[in-house]
Amino acid sequence: MKLIHRNFDKNNSGSVKLVPEESEDMWHAYNLVAEGDHLRASTVRKVNMESATGSTSAQKVNTTLTIQVESVDFDSQACVLRVKGRNVQENPYVKMGAYHTIDLELNRAFTLGKHEWDSVAQDRLDLACDPSQRADLAAIVMQEGLAHICLVTSSMTLVRARIENTIPRKKRGSCTQHDKAMNKFYEQVVQGLVRHINFNVVKAVLVASPGFVKEQFCHYMFQMATTSEDKETRALLEHRPKFVMVHSSSGHKQALREALSDPAVASRLADTKAAGEVKALDAFYNMLQNEPARAFYGINHTERANEAQAIETLLISDSLFRSRDLQTRRRYVKLVDSVRENCGDVKIFSSLHISGEQLSQLSGIAAILRFPMPDLEEEEAQETSSDDDNT
Repeated sequence: MKLIHRNFDKNNSGSVKLVPEESEDMWHAYNLVAEGDHLRASTVRKVNMESATGSTSAQKVNTTLTIQVESVDFDSQACVLRVKGRNVQENPYVKMGAYHTIDLELNRAFTLGKHEWDSVAQDRLDLACDPSQRADLAAIVMQEGLAHICLVTSSMTLVRARIENTIPRKKRGSCTQHDKAMNKFYEQVVQGLVRHINFNVVKAVLVASPGFVKEQFCHYMFQMATTSEDKETRALLEHRPKFVMVHSSSGHKQALREALSDPAVASRLADTKAAGEVKALDAFYNMLQNEPARAFYGINHTERANEAQAIETLLISDSLFRSRDLQTRRRYVKLVDSVRENCGDVKIFSSLHISGEQLSQLSGIAAILRFPMPDLEEEEAQETSSDDDNT
């Protein structure tokens, strides 16, 4: 998503102008546009035009309208967002208060205004507009003396760093200068990796090269992480399983395409975006089976657990933030903010993904607790028993 301008006041009221550039951006727009918002965009309106002779005819005209949103419909197949509402600004073709439906499409700018951009809406905006926040695959394409550190999204590759050094050739009987230069080169690549890759977002790191450069680099990197005093560099050891080595013909960016097309790599990296969410949902189900006093779902029990600052991981569907009732939306936003303030982890699931569909079957919200809450478990059992008696 391309951000043209952003204008918020101190109360987080204001507007943004955006241009959706890929299909995923339309999904972000669907999660941003809510009932009561003001949406301004170019559109087509059929109007009755009167000629000089007094006859009338229906014609389609291009105009720019501002509507107050009443409903939003997302067509994932056509990749179109249909937003219906009433016109709230004077227009030569559309009366004030008249209904109109605006179709938001790829590469067409729109301006969205809200009375309050809450934390969830701002997180979604940041996620949509910052490629590094949604690129769940990183790649290092390298050869001796040349490396490209990249972030890979569903439709683009962003080069975050290019490292190029002169490497002396190996001399017969002595490789000292060559090895020294390669170690310096590897060190710079590691520094670039630490600086530009957010391992909390990235689920896999592809290391591609011709020959044995990738193996030598990985060996150097993890040796460096073992001895380093830098906290971020040492953290590379925790993320060791995320690194995948594969052959490429060179260290140029173009060689990444052949590396990604490798069938073994494709299966290893399949659906990396949802891997963290699936893992969290599996952890919830395991906890529900083995330690039921540490796993709860439903808004009431989740809020009770949060009051005790017991939530370690909150699992919540993005569909809950699209509630037409403003108070209901604020309730979920308040819960998310509170869990984060208490150092809990929040996983917002996409309702279009299979893991999001499974979470929706559990009311769309669940929590893994830091410690057991047997009283809450007993309360849940009593409520279930009471429901059975009523039926």
